[in-house]
Amino acid sequence: MSSFANLFAPRPRRSPAESALIKKWLRTRLGLEDEVVVSVSQITCREPGCPDVETVIGILRPGQSPQAFRIERPMVDVTEDDVARVVLG
Repeated sequence: MSSFANLFAPRPRRSPAESALIKKWLRTRLGLEDEVVVSVSQITCREPGCPDVETVIGILRPGQSPQAFRIERPMVDVTEDDVARVVLG
């Protein structure tokens, strides 16, 4: 967690399988139906005080405001407990 982002450092790996697994955990925990859109992304943060890489989860329910959750670790390191903790409080 530094204010300097090394643009040449290797990025933590991520794959569609990891994203799909996180989405599955989320849908199961919240009982989300198929029409609810779930987005899972890994982003690099360059602002002071935030982790170098974090996982962002978006939930888009029809007719409702979007929800966003952040997990302060790369997607490859996210666990089912992390997902439960951020979405269930």
